Order: sequence, then structure tokens, then C-alpha cells
Amino acid sequence: MRRVWKFLGLAGVVGVAATGVVMTRAERQRRAYTPDEVRERLRRRVAEAEGGAEE
Repeated sequence: MRRVWKFLGLAGVVGVAATGVVMTRAERQRRAYTPDEVRERLRRRVAEAEGGAEE
């Protein structure tokens, strides 16, 4: 029974570490945009949303 709990604990630690890696990678990608790029992407998304609502 102890092996099962050890395995579950280890799996939990690995899961938390993997989640941290994914979040860090996404944050780096988000911060890589310049303010002009962010503005352009937002304007493009708004235009797509407004165009989709009219149909």
C-alpha cells in the first residue's frame, strides 16, 4: 500500500512541475509581443468577431 501512495505522490509532483513548465512557456510567448503587435492582434480579433456576428 505504501508503494501506491509513493507513486501517487510522485505522479502529483511530476504533474505540478509539468503544469509550471507549460505556464512558463505560454508566459514567455505572451511577453514576446511588442505593444504594436498586441494592438494589431486585438483589432484583428475584434474585426473577426464583428464580421462573424453579422452573418
